[in-house]
Amino acid sequence: MSEVLAPLTLATLPALKQPLDAGMFAGVITLPDGKHYAVVLLADKPATPLAWKAAMSWAESVGGQLPTRPVAAMLFANAKDQFEEYWHWTSESFDGSYAWGQYFSSGFQSLGHLESYEARCRAVRLIQLDA
Repeated sequence: MSEVLAPLTLATLPALKQPLDAGMFAGVITLPDGKHYAVVLLADKPATPLAWKAAMSWAESVGGQLPTRPVAAMLFANAKDQFEEYWHWTSESFDGSYAWGQYFSSGFQSLGHLESYEARCRAVRLIQLDA
């Protein structure tokens, strides 16, 4: 369970890669609704690669979610050293059979993997920032 945090603002965020809410602060993302969120990369990771649906369930079980494609790109930019240089799942699927992945060696994203393919995964938590 995550700790109760004081309201976060841009001014009160820690430096990149510093502890935040049981994980590591990895950056700020703005969603289409215009709200800003701190992205926390959670420390947990499964011991073995997982199929996409199993990865989604695992992320929820540790109190997070798989990153969206934009968040995965930001993680590559800000926290690449926290990932093995392999494919990692994102939360986005395509056409009911494929899911997007992020390759943490080159930064390439692709939907070329069937959801049954087993890839690595990490969970993130988004914390809405106060104005």
